[in-house]
Amino acid sequence: MYRDFNARRMEAVLERMTEDVAWPNGWEGGYVYGREGVRDYWTRQWAVLDPQVEPVRIEPDEQGRWVVEVHQVVRGLAGEQAGQVIVDTMVRHVYRMRDGLIAGMEIEPSS
Repeated sequence: MYRDFNARRMEAVLERMTEDVAWPNGWEGGYVYGREGVRDYWTRQWAVLDPQVEPVRIEPDEQGRWVVEVHQVVRGLAGEQAGQVIVDTMVRHVYRMRDGLIAGMEIEPSS
């Protein structure tokens, strides 16, 4: 999934989500809902930002969620920020699954 996200193969990532997925809007804040909400969010985001996420560790937690420690680097694509690194950090992506698909994700600070 991360390879597809980094390559901007949006449909391949969306296919791994439930129709009613709850996805964090890490760019503007809040959440977007459903595959169409995620598609709209990523389309807007990818027009101005180039986020790249590389998983470092993947493991289940005690609540049955999947926790992925990722190295996140975000570069600007437009204006004065074009090509510049805006964010370079470690974060945790915490996934809730349903019927083998992603039903929700949260972004947490890395521990």
